[in-house]
Amino acid sequence: MNRLILKYKYPITFAILAVLAWVVYRYFSLGGSQLISFVVVAVLVWGLGTFVFLYFWPSITYSAYKRAVVVHGLGGDPIPINTLYAVPTPSSPSASNSSLLATGTDDVLYIGGLLDLSKGPQILHVPDMAGRYYSVQFTDPSDGTNFAYVGKRTTGTEAGDYLIIGPSWEGTVSQTMTQIASPHNSVLVIGRVFVESDSDLPTAYGLAKQIQLTALSHC
Repeated sequence: MNRLILKYKYPITFAILAVLAWVVYRYFSLGGSQLISFVVVAVLVWGLGTFVFLYFWPSITYSAYKRAVVVHGLGGDPIPINTLYAVPTPSSPSASNSSLLATGTDDVLYIGGLLDLSKGPQILHVPDMAGRYYSVQFTDPSDGTNFAYVGKRTTGTEAGDYLIIGPSWEGTVSQTMTQIASPHNSVLVIGRVFVESDSDLPTAYGLAKQIQLTALSHC
């Protein structure tokens, strides 16, 4: 959805300018109490519209992403909830529009998925990356905040298991796992694995596919 805004940024900008031009025109064509009433209404509508947009936009974006992932997948088959999918090729400017993760970057493989922690925690497993750059970010869809990262810059590149818990979960965390507490039960997960060259792609993809989720109840 954000890419849609960027794609149509010029028509959207033109529409905004047209509205402002109309406001200026009305400003000079009206007078007295009519002008005051019009300005008050315009300010109220503008303020309310801005508040509604800022408040609901993250949820609207997440809902659209969720529908696209669950129904269409990230350029492949639909992705079930609490499952991660590794895109087999780097994104590029020429990538198919069906890939939600096409960003113009051609040196990383993307991993995507959606979590629902209402039925219990999920365990994220990452393999030994042997110094390779990778990252897994966890985003709160209610406000778009990235609340946790796993990866080279934050946790290193050794193999590890991370227990992702929801706000209402009560239990103990094994000493072999690191806890990641989510503020809500819904979580957007986006991962990245560096690809050094074309010859490195099979190795990078093999590592990306090993970044997986398992329900704690299944362990």
